[in-house]
Amino acid sequence: MNELIDERLFLENLALVRERITSACADCGRSPSEVRVLPITKTFPLGAAEYALRSGYPVVGENRVQEALSKMETAPPELQWELVGHLQSNKAKVAAGRFDRIQSVDSVKLLRRLNAAMESEGASQRILLQVNAGEDPAKFGVLPQEAEALLEEGLSLPCIEVEGLMTIAPFSSDPDVARRAFARLREVGNRLAESSGASLPELSMGMSGDLEAAVAEGSTLLRLGSAFFGDRVSH
Repeated sequence: MNELIDERLFLENLALVRERITSACADCGRSPSEVRVLPITKTFPLGAAEYALRSGYPVVGENRVQEALSKMETAPPELQWELVGHLQSNKAKVAAGRFDRIQSVDSVKLLRRLNAAMESEGASQRILLQVNAGEDPAKFGVLPQEAEALLEEGLSLPCIEVEGLMTIAPFSSDPDVARRAFARLREVGNRLAESSGASLPELSMGMSGDLEAAVAEGSTLLRLGSAFFGDRVSH
């Protein structure tokens, strides 16, 4: 686990994040109320999620199933959890129903396994479809041209609730690379909503380093970790 910063520093970082979002929205004519934030607490102790909760963010994101489940054991019951990291289909049964939403669904096999797990519980699983909008070979997600088939499968499953799309922009020193990926996701989302008639309101895109580009291209949910908690140190 990475060392957790002092809560006072977290609050200072939170103020800076809110300023960045307000400024980015002003630049593109959006209201800050249209853009929500998901604090990403991976590799940090449970205290990071508790900081977020006390500051008005009751939903946090985690990358790894086992790390998240461990934190859930002693977490305040009002905390909600979303899985934003890659989920292997053989771990679908472990994750299904434990996360309020799974953002990283990127295959028909995973969709079907999540659905089967939720059917046995008589409940449904909220998800986002992960699209590799930047067509980056280092990233997970279906290619934009494959998204329609994945959506059709998701909409056909009784225990799956598809709420929108997610992407991770390619890593680049050129900010236009991220912006093009975000624009592509928005275009894919609009096309899929029109062709399917489904409501796909969520566009989860943008992280600490590229949130301005994401806001400009229509992000509804920013996944922010280092902007709140500082850089992670690999062990």
